[in-house]
Amino acid sequence: MEKKGTIQDKMYADIQDVSIYQTAQKKGYEYLTNVFDRNVYPTKKALEDLANFDEDMPTATSEANTILEHLNTYGSPATVANMGGRYFGFVCGSSVPIGLAAKNLATFWDQSPTMNVLSPIGSKLETVVENWLKQLFNLPESTVAGFVSGTSMATFCGLAAARYRLLSNQGWNINDQGFSNAPKIRVITGKHAHSTVLKAISLLGFGKNNIEWVDVDNQGRIIPDRIPEMDNATLLILQAGNVNSGSFDDFEQICKKANKVGAWVHIDGAFGMWAGAVNQLKHLTKGAEKANSWAVDGHKTLNTPYDNGIVLCEDKEALMSALHMSGSYIVTSKERDGTFYTPEMSRRARIVELWAILKYLGKNGIDEMILEMHKRALQFSKELSNINGFTVLNDVVFNQVMVSCETDDLTDKTLARIQELRKCWVGGSTWKGKKVIRISVCSWATTKEDVDISVSSFKKALEEINIELSS
Repeated sequence: MEKKGTIQDKMYADIQDVSIYQTAQKKGYEYLTNVFDRNVYPTKKALEDLANFDEDMPTATSEANTILEHLNTYGSPATVANMGGRYFGFVCGSSVPIGLAAKNLATFWDQSPTMNVLSPIGSKLETVVENWLKQLFNLPESTVAGFVSGTSMATFCGLAAARYRLLSNQGWNINDQGFSNAPKIRVITGKHAHSTVLKAISLLGFGKNNIEWVDVDNQGRIIPDRIPEMDNATLLILQAGNVNSGSFDDFEQICKKANKVGAWVHIDGAFGMWAGAVNQLKHLTKGAEKANSWAVDGHKTLNTPYDNGIVLCEDKEALMSALHMSGSYIVTSKERDGTFYTPEMSRRARIVELWAILKYLGKNGIDEMILEMHKRALQFSKELSNINGFTVLNDVVFNQVMVSCETDDLTDKTLARIQELRKCWVGGSTWKGKKVIRISVCSWATTKEDVDISVSSFKKALEEINIELSS
């Protein structure tokens, strides 16, 4: 006889208890309606209250609504309001509302588009979005897409495809023969390459000490004339959007040279590739279509919910071979089987919210939303330049603004005070050996008023620090 009162019975009861989902939806909606006006960073009390999560592993089961209440009471206040319009600390986009709604629906579906047979809807949407992305970025028709967690994984996939093809060019199958006695691959990149690129280089066994570093100009762009001679055993990594200055490499000139000798070009376009979808900014990515692979984030400039990364590769065979999958239980189809384009098998259908946002915005909406981010970055630059004590250090070509104060110490103290004021949140970085405050404008929600409020916070912070230092 089946035992009653089991955990299974409890969960069957929970799944039919509408109040659980109503509570979650209500609390989530309350959070969204308040996030644009609340402090950008958690208060001191909110951070202290996180101690309410400290406990030994529970022995007894708990009630679902009690858990939701606990999360909402102590979790919500301790979140960072990067959904709002005044978070500029990292290149972390907000979330377009339809994306949140679509992700919520897809959570109930709980699909994994690793194979078409596992999720026909996931497979179809990945196919559709792959075509849309090729149109938006003007990429070769042969380009395929893998939908991964973020640019870190997208870069890993792009460089893995490069490794496969460049070794294949030399008659070496990395999958069968491994690295022992393998021909050498040269890796060339600029001195401002992002840390995730270095991580991928390390994980794939290229070795960071083997990188051939190329000097960059005063905006962080790789200097074309300094790039050494390349061949068909060369991997060249470029940037669409320097993480500090926002600058773009000269893809047209560099890719033309690389294409002639059969070198592989990978573009780290985490946030910057989206400039190619904007009429007034697409000159920034001119020539990017001549590369071999591209890494892009949805959850940055496009403002999808986390996690949403994309690897694009014009060499389908290289990407599939690098991320190969086999097994007697694998069921392939005539439709798209996503497992061949990503490292993971078990992954959620993040494509649902990506499709929903692209469908919602359309080309015109994407153009308008991203161009607005650029305009707000220009506003930041102009208003801060007019305040005595702040210096803007970069040409604002996209969404990044770098400012500094008279000394490194003053910059650090001012940055810390801005963060303490909690009107906005910005991060710090180093530029040419100088401490800087880095502003990343990448939220659809950022308005002119948000920038005004943030600039006022900058001014107040600097004034307070100057008074303290002079007293």
